[in-house]
Amino acid sequence: LIISLQLLRGELEQIRRENQAVFNRALALTRKLGFPDVILPGDIRNDLYLTLERGEFERGGKSVQKNIEVTLWVLYADGDTLKDCISLGTGEPNTSEYRSFVLYHNNSPRWSEMVKLPIPIDRFRGSHLRFEFRHCSTKDKGEKKLFGFAFTPLMREDGTTLSDEIHELYVYKCDENATFSNQGLYLSLPCCKEDFNSCPNLPANLPFQRSPKETFWVSTILCSTKLTQNVDLLALLNWKAHPDRVLDILGRLRQISGEEIVKFLRDVLDTLFCLLDDNTDKYGPLVFQCLVFIINLLRDSRFYHFRPVIDSYIQNHFAGALAYKELIRCLKWYMDRSAEVVRQDHIQEAMRALEYLFKFIVQSRILYSRATCGMEEEQFRASIQELFQSIRFVLSLDSRSSENLVFTQAALLNSFPDIFDELLQMFTVQEVAEYVRGTLGSMPSTVDIGQSMDVVKLQSIARTVESRLFFFPESRSILLPVVLHHIHLHLRQQRELLICSGILSSIFSIIKTSSMESSVQEEVEMMVESLLDVLLQTLLSIMSKSHSVETSRGQRCPQCTAEITGEYVSCLLSLLGQMTEIHFHHLINSFHSKEELKEFLLKIFCVFRNLMKLTIFPRDWSVMRLLTSHIIVVTTQFLSPALHKNFSEGDFDFKVWNSFFSLTVLYINQPSLQLEALPPAKRRKILDKHGDMRVIMAYELFSMWQKLGGSTMPSLLK
Repeated sequence: LIISLQLLRGELEQIRRENQAVFNRALALTRKLGFPDVILPGDIRNDLYLTLERGEFERGGKSVQKNIEVTLWVLYADGDTLKDCISLGTGEPNTSEYRSFVLYHNNSPRWSEMVKLPIPIDRFRGSHLRFEFRHCSTKDKGEKKLFGFAFTPLMREDGTTLSDEIHELYVYKCDENATFSNQGLYLSLPCCKEDFNSCPNLPANLPFQRSPKETFWVSTILCSTKLTQNVDLLALLNWKAHPDRVLDILGRLRQISGEEIVKFLRDVLDTLFCLLDDNTDKYGPLVFQCLVFIINLLRDSRFYHFRPVIDSYIQNHFAGALAYKELIRCLKWYMDRSAEVVRQDHIQEAMRALEYLFKFIVQSRILYSRATCGMEEEQFRASIQELFQSIRFVLSLDSRSSENLVFTQAALLNSFPDIFDELLQMFTVQEVAEYVRGTLGSMPSTVDIGQSMDVVKLQSIARTVESRLFFFPESRSILLPVVLHHIHLHLRQQRELLICSGILSSIFSIIKTSSMESSVQEEVEMMVESLLDVLLQTLLSIMSKSHSVETSRGQRCPQCTAEITGEYVSCLLSLLGQMTEIHFHHLINSFHSKEELKEFLLKIFCVFRNLMKLTIFPRDWSVMRLLTSHIIVVTTQFLSPALHKNFSEGDFDFKVWNSFFSLTVLYINQPSLQLEALPPAKRRKILDKHGDMRVIMAYELFSMWQKLGGSTMPSLLK
């Protein structure tokens, strides 16, 4: 037997388009034994896989063992055989009966034969399987004598289907004269031990006698999107049959396995929102809890790939036009109680489910607005406004004395950036930005919260900066001040520097890509005012630690310190590189005294000197080194007039001038700028892009020498 294999990757429709030659041949498409990773809405399936495992049979007075054949029938409640409900293999036509192979002289046969029973859903209830056992004579090849049978219903009395396991069935004696025309004669008998225990008072004159020493085993696997083996799930889906038990049924939803819930996700969600429409006051809080439970279930790594299913459900199948009112009310009620209750597990679960709760809220409001031509718009906006007041209330609470409250605030901050895109469907960019600014502004300052919350707060800010909302110029101008405020506080206290640098890098990247927009100049001005001084101070502190480590150990500083240094150098260079002459002019004029200006100049000159002394960037990062040199010389050009105007002649300050000239001399002598040592092609490339930056800096040096006068210069250069 020679088999060739070809592996085709992708969705079935894509594979059909890309491999038409393969599909032009006779192909058999086989479904997975079990469910795929994701069950999409509309994917209806109802397959029962049955395996004939083994049997134990008596000799029945014969000197040799039997040759046993099993015949399988699928029968409906009225006794009719279900036509073409047995599949022996993919690609083969379905049949109405199935006959096993025969093991020669074997009273303990092991078949392990699997067949698929694609039974229509509407025929499942009331149907049963009948297994007939025949001895095949070796003398007369055509003679097959019926000696027994077994059976099992497909569905139990409570409406659940056969469980996925091995079933040990009773074998009942019969002969060729036995008639099965009235299946009620045997369906009243117990089919297995569990069935026998549920009906202990059996009459003595049974139509068929059980063979106590004979047993037959089968196993089943149900792959159905409409039938369940779970009693609690079935009760939920059929709640209208027992309306008095609804509260109890909703309370038991958490006990249902996650596999069953995701398998029937659309039906479960339809049922929950149907209950919400039926009686909001009575079922609302419990439906909300169940919805939160299901949403958090999909956050589990086992079921995370089912998130597209709930997304598809919300967009294409969800019909709860009134649901948003109760969802907002319950969510607000949970948040308002966060200051009162000690155990906050249920509140934290609601906070973790915030993204999908807002998806349901927004889609529900869209459906309602579409059906009523926008009625109750003001009420909806007022309810969202009140909900955000509750969000700000939760974040403003002092959580230092309550670990549970810390977890609640952390869950809220983690989920908060996920709701921006949903809000943008209902509100303008500016309105959403105002909501977010108010929320971020309500968080306690760094000194009032613990380190763990500090990290969570910054992570939430980082995701805000990376969100689609921050890319709009009109919203960025609203959000940037509060983001910079939090970053400034952290840099001033030297806390969580790595996370802060990541946030700043994202901001600079966005601003650089938006450099053609008029608002960018104002944003750069805002960042200069808030960050430049504290960035310089942070870099001096980090560089001082790095230098001390290198000096004491005689080796490069640890990887983490080098990473932070590189991040902040990049941030500083990005900020300086986006500053124009106007920005520098405003910066110089912002200092209230010469002492403040002097302190600033000493800081920035010191940072520039350290950039040339310390090994901030690897040796082969020539582009980054050239960019650094370019920004240093441009910045020096912009600062030189202020230096001469404020610190020469009568106001001469030796310390500032010494710092400036030390910088210029060190700059001119940088190894990376000695173009004579470079190959001609690389030298020409640098000259075309930047010019000879040594000459530019030398011009600044001697220009200042001239302005100061020759008498002072020699002693400075000494």
